[in-house]
Amino acid sequence: MRFSTAAAAAIVAIASSVSSVNGFTVSSSSLSSFTSSSANNFVRRAANPRAYTQTSSSSSLNMSATPLNVGIVGATGAVGKEIVGVLEKRSFPVANLRIFGSERSAGKNVETKFGSVTVELFSEDAARECDVVFLAVDGDFSLAHAENICAGNDGAVVIDNSSAFRYKEGIPLVVPEINAEATKGKKLIANPNCTTAIGLMAVWPLHKLFGLKKMVMSTYQAASGAGQPGMDELMEGTRSVLSGERAVAENKIFAHPLPFNVIPHIDKFQDNGYTKEEMKVTWETRKICGLPDDFPVSCTAVRIPTSRAHSESIVALFDKPVDIAAARKALEEAPGVKLVDDIDNLKYPMPLTATGQYDVEVGRLRKNIAFDNALEFFVVGDQLLRGAALNAVVVAEAMVENGALQAKVAV
Repeated sequence: MRFSTAAAAAIVAIASSVSSVNGFTVSSSSLSSFTSSSANNFVRRAANPRAYTQTSSSSSLNMSATPLNVGIVGATGAVGKEIVGVLEKRSFPVANLRIFGSERSAGKNVETKFGSVTVELFSEDAARECDVVFLAVDGDFSLAHAENICAGNDGAVVIDNSSAFRYKEGIPLVVPEINAEATKGKKLIANPNCTTAIGLMAVWPLHKLFGLKKMVMSTYQAASGAGQPGMDELMEGTRSVLSGERAVAENKIFAHPLPFNVIPHIDKFQDNGYTKEEMKVTWETRKICGLPDDFPVSCTAVRIPTSRAHSESIVALFDKPVDIAAARKALEEAPGVKLVDDIDNLKYPMPLTATGQYDVEVGRLRKNIAFDNALEFFVVGDQLLRGAALNAVVVAEAMVENGALQAKVAV
C-alpha cells in the first residue's frame, strides 16, 4: 500500500523523531507499507542532525578524580542507553564500565567509547564491586536490590532512576543544579520524575530571585514517556488512520487512542481527583526545593501525540514583585537552561528543537495578567536526558566533586 505525499510526510515526521539516535527504534511492521520515493526525500529533509545533537550550554564538570568502576543495570533499555551515551560525551572518570542484565541479555556485546562491553548476568555481589551503579530498571527491581548493593562501607553508590525511593525519608531526591549538597554522605540517591526535573530547572533560578509562593503547571507529555510500546502504538495507530484502514486508531498502552488526540490522563487517578503523575510534581517539588509539606503546587498532565521531549506551561506566583529583565538574566545564567525567547523571529521552546539536547529550553516568558507578582513561561526538555539519564550522571559528577563518590581502596 502506498500513501499520499501528505500522509507519507506525516508518518515520517513521527518516524524521524523516533529513530535510534533518540534511544528508540521504529518497529518494522509500522513502516512496512512506507515505500514512496517522495517520503524518502522527506526523511532526508526531516532528519536534521542539529535537532538531535546532544549538547549543553554548560560543559561537564572538570574531573581530576581517580577513575571509577561504573556499573549500569538496564543499559539495553531506553534510559540505560542514554546513560551510556552521556558517560561517553562527558568527562566522567570511567576506569571500567560494566553492564548488568537479565539472562536474556547476558552475554551480548555492547559497543561503547570505553570498549566492547559484554553484558553480565546481574547479581548483587557483582554490582557491589563497582564504585557507582546506575539503576535504569523498574521500581520493584530497585526495591529488591538497591539497598543491598549500597549497604556497608564496601557497597557501591547507587543512583536509582525508578520511583522506588523518591519519597522515602533519608534518601535524597536530587536535581544537582538545585540540591547537590543533599548527596553528601549518602550511598543511595533517587532520580526525580522527568516532568519534575525538567520544570524545576526553570523554576529554581526564579525561586531564588523572587521567592516562589505557588505554582500551577500543565504538561504536554510525549508518547515516549510510556516507553517503546507507547511509541509503537502512536506510530502504528497514525499509520492505520492515514492509510484508511481505520477511522480511529486502536489503543492498548494509552487509555484512549493517541493519534490525532490528546489525553488528560497519565498514571492512576488518586482520591483527590489528580493523577499520580500530577501529584509527583507536587510531592517532588516540595522535597527537592526544601519547601513545606503543604506548599501549593498543582499540575494537570496531558499525553500528546509527539514522540519525545515533554513540554510544560508554568504559572509561578512569587512573594516579591517580578521583573522580566531580571528573570531573563537569571534564566540566561542558570546552568542547564537555554533561554529561547525571541518572539519577533518566532523562536520559542519546542519538542522538535529540545529533543536530544542536554539543556532545558525556556521561553514565552511574560508577566501573568491574572495574578499579581506572577510569571508565565513555557519549558521543553528531553525527558530521557534531562529527566533521567543526564540528571543521573550529573548527580554522580556532583558526588565526585563533594567527595561522596570515590574509588574504593584496594585491600
